[in-house]
Amino acid sequence: MEAQKPTAPIGKPAAKNKPAKKTNAPGIKNASWVILACAVVCVLLFIFWFGNDMHFEDGHPKDLWGTIYKGGFIVPILQTLFLTVIVISIERWFALNSAKGKGNISKFVAAVKACLVKNDIEGAQALCKKQQGSVAAVVSAALVSYKEMDTNTILTKEQKIANLQKVVEEATALEMPALQQNLPIVATLTTLGTLVGLLGTVMGMIKSFQALAQSGAPDSTELSTGISEALINTAFGIATGAFAVISYNFYTNKIDNLTYAIDEIGFSIVQTFAATH
Repeated sequence: MEAQKPTAPIGKPAAKNKPAKKTNAPGIKNASWVILACAVVCVLLFIFWFGNDMHFEDGHPKDLWGTIYKGGFIVPILQTLFLTVIVISIERWFALNSAKGKGNISKFVAAVKACLVKNDIEGAQALCKKQQGSVAAVVSAALVSYKEMDTNTILTKEQKIANLQKVVEEATALEMPALQQNLPIVATLTTLGTLVGLLGTVMGMIKSFQALAQSGAPDSTELSTGISEALINTAFGIATGAFAVISYNFYTNKIDNLTYAIDEIGFSIVQTFAATH
């Protein structure tokens, strides 16, 4: 019975089996700098391009850029939100492509399963090195633990399975936050962009009604300015909200596919170990 005592706590893998602290899904860690940079760009664009005198004639806009400028101070705010969505979407594209790895995920999962059936752990590890990415990192960590548990003569079968499951969970927990990074900001902008656009619309309509309420003939300049502000802000608000919704759903679906692949291969590794030991 003395040989049955584990040398490490049940469910806790040895230190060398713990996944590396570095995630395989790179990306922008602090999105506040992205928002600040977008705000600076949009304010400068609003002042020096949209508000340039060449876009106006006798105080009236003569092209689209001047019309946008008439949208008022809400416009650079909406442009900041819209540009932030674009920048984060591009950042997530590169990050998730890197996390996916170099090959097709479905083919990779199938190939690893085939290696497990043949008990070819070295072959599965070679596939992980070739694939790279978050899914391969989780599989590689699990295979290292698999190999060690295979040669371990101290722990019981139940303890080995528990250790193997723990390694898969820890490796998955390391990768998942990096995959979802910055997406909550995009989710927030789906609503915030629409609300800020609505605010600009209301402010523009208030100006329009004020122009109509003046005694005598309505001030056509004030009336057109108010309508321009309302419509421009409405357009930017809808564009921001729509693009944010599309981006969020698109990347959420990509993350779900990666998560399903990780869960599938992790379950297969544990089940294969349980069936062959």
